[in-house]
Amino acid sequence: MDLALGDGDRLGIIGHNGSGKTTLLRVLAGVYLPEQGSATIEGSISSFTDLTLGMDPESTGWENIIFRCAFMGMSFREAKHLSPVIAEFSGLGEYLNLPTRTYSSGMFLRLAFAISTSVEPEILIMDEMISAGDSEFIEKAERRLRAIVDKANILALASHDMKVIQKVCNKVVWLEHGTIKQFGPPERVVQAYQSFYRDVGVERPHAKLAPHSTESGFLDASAQGHPAGQV
Repeated sequence: MDLALGDGDRLGIIGHNGSGKTTLLRVLAGVYLPEQGSATIEGSISSFTDLTLGMDPESTGWENIIFRCAFMGMSFREAKHLSPVIAEFSGLGEYLNLPTRTYSSGMFLRLAFAISTSVEPEILIMDEMISAGDSEFIEKAERRLRAIVDKANILALASHDMKVIQKVCNKVVWLEHGTIKQFGPPERVVQAYQSFYRDVGVERPHAKLAPHSTESGFLDASAQGHPAGQV
């Protein structure tokens, strides 16, 4: 079965834990190559499935900004140019001079989030939502994330929150054990998904959220597409 996305599409990916949601996202992001068939992606991509990919705990915060930016496809010059803006958004100050292995998990995630959201991609890949640090930083993160989602041409979002899926997405794919069980409009696919698990007596899994944040908070505004990307 073919899965095609164009400008303005917001794809919701649903399914039980282990159904293949994150694997599909990583294929769309170019991290994995499909074992069968092919994947054609046109447009710049930002993936929030592995925020810390390319970062080294033995290196300083400043060095990790360069490493992560390079991993995201930026040149050294682009990374250096963005570094001050990333540093300011992270709010880590002098801690950026220290190896990131000395950071708390919240500090490390704040830095990773600041780097990963420093660009505005044409195609945005998200696996659930992101929480990063204290409540003040989370508010900044929510505002930035909304702006990025609004400006992205294409969004692919895996989530257990059906309210978010129905509110944000215009297409939904339901995965079961790595295969597409159903693909179509959110209302029809979500209803079928919920009815299936209700009929077989299996409780639908729920997303684990940070205590200061909610999924719907990050995606409160429905995003509109802009020309350029295609998956």
